Amino acid sequence: MISILDQEFSALNQYIEKENPSQIFILADENTHEKCIPLLLANLETEIPFEIIEIEAGEDAKNINTATQLWEILSEFKADRKSLLLNLGGGVITDMGGFVASTYKRGIKFLNIPTTLLAMCDASIGGKTGIDHQYLKNIVGTFANAEHILVYPKFLETLDFTELRSGFAEMLKHGLIACENHWSDLIAIDEITAEKVAPHIENSMMIKENVVTKDFKEQNIRKTLNFGHTIGHAVESLFLKTNKIIPHGEAVALGMIMETQLSLLENLISEETAEKVIQQIRRFYPYISIDEFSNEEILSLMLNDKKNENGKINFSILTAIGKCNYDYKVTKAAIIQSLDFYRNLNKKGFF
Repeated sequence: MISILDQEFSALNQYIEKENPSQIFILADENTHEKCIPLLLANLETEIPFEIIEIEAGEDAKNINTATQLWEILSEFKADRKSLLLNLGGGVITDMGGFVASTYKRGIKFLNIPTTLLAMCDASIGGKTGIDHQYLKNIVGTFANAEHILVYPKFLETLDFTELRSGFAEMLKHGLIACENHWSDLIAIDEITAEKVAPHIENSMMIKENVVTKDFKEQNIRKTLNFGHTIGHAVESLFLKTNKIIPHGEAVALGMIMETQLSLLENLISEETAEKVIQQIRRFYPYISIDEFSNEEILSLMLNDKKNENGKINFSILTAIGKCNYDYKVTKAAIIQSLDFYRNLNKKGFF
């Protein structure tokens, strides 16, 4: 269930009053502890005891060591199965918090209160939890739904531009795979600001929620949400391995460019459509060079993607703006062509 919070956080207080948990734990990172927890606590109306747990900010913290520390903290505070975990933060917090909650004592209830655009429109929705391991993103995780997703758009005002732009990539993806009107509304924005993006958040959330509702365990249509991620995750993982972390949304953006080019190479979309999509993505996102990575390095990580079967890379691939196929297999040669196409984009003569 998704709710947009009012200034009094009424939906949160009503949920807590109804569920009456034994304890409340609030998971935050150092950024949300400083910028968001004061507002949450000012509106939290309950006599139930609560504890704030802070972890380091950033993707580096999303690992088994942090998960272990959180399990130990919950155990030390004698958290039982009636305890409630509030995940207040971005995608790292909702992924990590959901994973820890879904595994501690075989599962305690948790709420997601996303504070970044990426978490609001993507990470907090759909019940995918996870941690990174050996530089592979989300390779360990569970399917576990938050009891409630509570969105307070004013939290976006705490973000810097890079974080806003990162989340905007997932919104663009929702338009490309499922709703041409949403795509058109988003590319009509002249600049990415909290004020200009906020009116489109609920629509983006509902697109993802509708897809997930049809296919929670990702057996069919939910795979379309992976558009841009097959290549994007591989590149993101390689940067992570070299300690050069790039924002998730920027990895997805470059992935969407290459996977749009794959759609063209497979004759699923016209050259005109491919140019329109790629030009618009490039309008919002800086070029990130992948020259330091070989084709074989990228392909090797793509083969390790969770969505593959029998050693074959499964792509979600565009058939039109607003439409997407899944479990689409392409040749290694076509993938390399799309990688080389991207490498040449920053040279003169390419759109």
